[in-house]
Amino acid sequence: MEMQELQRLKNKFDIIGNDAGLNRALETAVAVAPTDLTVLITGESGVGKENIPQIIHQFSRRKTGKYLAVNCGAIPEGTINAELFGHEKGAFTGAIGERKGYFEEANGGTLFLDEIGELPRETQALLLRVLQNGEYMKVGSSKVEKTDVRVIAATNVNLAYAVATGKFREDLYYRLTGIQIQMPALRERNKDDVYLLFRKFTSDFSERYNLCKVSLNHDAISLLTAYRWPGNIRQLKNVAETVTALESRPVTPGSERIELGPAALMRYLPDEKDSMLPATTGPAPAGGSMSDSDKQMIIKAILDLKQEVDRLKEAVQTGAPVQQPVPNALPHYVDMAADEPDEQLSEPEAAPEGISIRKMGDELIEHALAKHGGKVKAAAAELGISERTIYRKLADWKTNGKKA
Repeated sequence: MEMQELQRLKNKFDIIGNDAGLNRALETAVAVAPTDLTVLITGESGVGKENIPQIIHQFSRRKTGKYLAVNCGAIPEGTINAELFGHEKGAFTGAIGERKGYFEEANGGTLFLDEIGELPRETQALLLRVLQNGEYMKVGSSKVEKTDVRVIAATNVNLAYAVATGKFREDLYYRLTGIQIQMPALRERNKDDVYLLFRKFTSDFSERYNLCKVSLNHDAISLLTAYRWPGNIRQLKNVAETVTALESRPVTPGSERIELGPAALMRYLPDEKDSMLPATTGPAPAGGSMSDSDKQMIIKAILDLKQEVDRLKEAVQTGAPVQQPVPNALPHYVDMAADEPDEQLSEPEAAPEGISIRKMGDELIEHALAKHGGKVKAAAAELGISERTIYRKLADWKTNGKKA
């Protein structure tokens, strides 16, 4: 594709960036659009996979037909078949009438199945039949229906691994992967794209709410582009809009833009160490109790810290010099100790002179702060923990009357 043609395509679908991987994905989408081949779009969550099926539909012979997008992961397993293929009256409790499914509604058009890796095995078999010969049956019916639908699928999971672990049908996997389009993660794209996207999101937000547009100075841009963006474009948009909402001000004559430095921007970039702490995958346990995964992490932290206590105890008993703790040796354990209630991290076997594991963590933080003249950033870097952990600890000491 010529660069001018590619830029017109980006303008039409509001796509920002000049990364080679992004351009390759767009060019592939346009190239396969005139065919009826099934396309699988892969990439992490938040990279903008939803743009590709719209491009394919608009450049296909089906562009006058319907375009429907379905998030397979958002539909309960018990109703997914009825949603996709429809159902007869009385097919199940609550089926008070006949209903068309997405495959019938999209007949003659394009159906985008997002998060296809979340489909139940039973539904995968039904989908394979539709892809092979266009046939399906409504739930509660024995009549074979026909449909003419172009299917485009997307996933943020490794389908090959899902096949190996028995969660995804191998025959459906090969049926879907004839044409694959990989959308690059934001951290893999041209660094200039990150600031281009940031400017786009802040500009749109400021115009919507009549706020001054936000720009970044050179150091802030470096900070923005160095961040890994684990949530990709979706996360960047959220940060850009939050920054604009909280740092900007209403437009006044002669004041239409403000510039931010790295200190202001840093407040809105989540700490990546904090984002790596264990997270529950379901509803929070009743009564505020911890999940099993959290308990296992804390138990492991206690055992590892106990080894350090034993080392210190042996040094005291033998009179050997105590070595300085190795930097980064206790990163996320200290983080956890700062966030969990005392009773959850209590150690039955005390350290020398009654020093508890929590007190050891406090003393490590105190020592690092003293060493670096009270500079939280330097102390956090030496300990391998986040700055917010130290700030929380300082606030806790202030509340309890302890001086740092």
